[in-house]
Amino acid sequence: MSVQTISDIPRASRAVPRIALVAIALFLCLAVAMMAGARYGLLLAIGFGFGITLEGLRFGFAGPWRAMILRREPAGILAQLVAIGLVAIVAFPLLQSNAEELTGAIAPVGWAMVGGAFVFGAAMQVVLGCGSGTLVNAGSGNPVGLVALPFFAIGSFIGATHLLWWTSLGSAPVVAFTGTSGLIVTLGALAAVAALLLFLAAPGTRTIPRRMWIAALLLALFALANLAVAGQPWGVVYGLGLWTAKGAAAMGSDVAALPFWSAPANSERLTSSILTDVTSLTNLGIIGGAFLVAAWRGGLAQKLPNLPPRAWVATIIAGLLLGYSSRLAFGCNVGAFFSGISTGSLHGWAWFAAAFAGSIAGVRLRPLLGLEGRR
Repeated sequence: MSVQTISDIPRASRAVPRIALVAIALFLCLAVAMMAGARYGLLLAIGFGFGITLEGLRFGFAGPWRAMILRREPAGILAQLVAIGLVAIVAFPLLQSNAEELTGAIAPVGWAMVGGAFVFGAAMQVVLGCGSGTLVNAGSGNPVGLVALPFFAIGSFIGATHLLWWTSLGSAPVVAFTGTSGLIVTLGALAAVAALLLFLAAPGTRTIPRRMWIAALLLALFALANLAVAGQPWGVVYGLGLWTAKGAAAMGSDVAALPFWSAPANSERLTSSILTDVTSLTNLGIIGGAFLVAAWRGGLAQKLPNLPPRAWVATIIAGLLLGYSSRLAFGCNVGAFFSGISTGSLHGWAWFAAAFAGSIAGVRLRPLLGLEGRR
């Protein structure tokens, strides 16, 4: 009896599992639409789009920052700035003409915000994943991401519990760039940062690869779709904290009595279905989209990395810090940096500067924590 190899199997038969993966994703979006409404099914689909783009095109935030710090390769950050600029060009007039229906990712600059962004930048380099990156890593089966994600969610919940105390330390008045003048300022600042990165770049690294151009365009399109459908910019951190809050409430904890969760909007989300929370849906979609791409490629069965115990302890602590610090900083690379800048918030720029400084520290920490060879 002959042994059949994969090359002997008809192409159509080999495609069935992939077709099944796509069918499951479509079914989930349709199921959410039927249970919660078309708007929420569409948000889950947008989340799938984010996840497929990030994992499928190997695009993220932590990795490009690391590449700039270690090798002076600016392409990834330049692509991020392009995506932010594309969103801003459309989002600024949308927000101005639909002020009652749409809101920007606007937050104040304060001590807690800046400190939180610095800590987040360091922690994301330890686990090589920001907010969206941790979701993508977990969805694609990355062991470090799978360990970090639940602690990220716990940290976000704890950070929300302490948020009022931290913000009481002081903050500046909220500054938001709006209208045509605000858009010009934002695009000018993005161009200035891009010029600085190109000036600092190592020879031969100033070109953005085609896949990054495609990823930047797709991320911008999905971010704008998220703004139009959800009524708010793309975010990550709130949904993770909400999952932990719901879990704590289910176990009998009086979460609703906590100051953050007793606020009317948060209290309503705490008691409502997770299928009607816009951030939770896109988070789930990101995980699902990354899973879809990894399964499509057949790369889900990732080996457990041979790391020393201190590296796993560092991963857990970094996961907690990711959640805690991003709650204090009013967002992660997505909610503060990407969405903050693209909708005109000054805090997005402050977040970027503080988090990048933290990333420099985080890159230096990785070898000391046993997460890679010493440099």
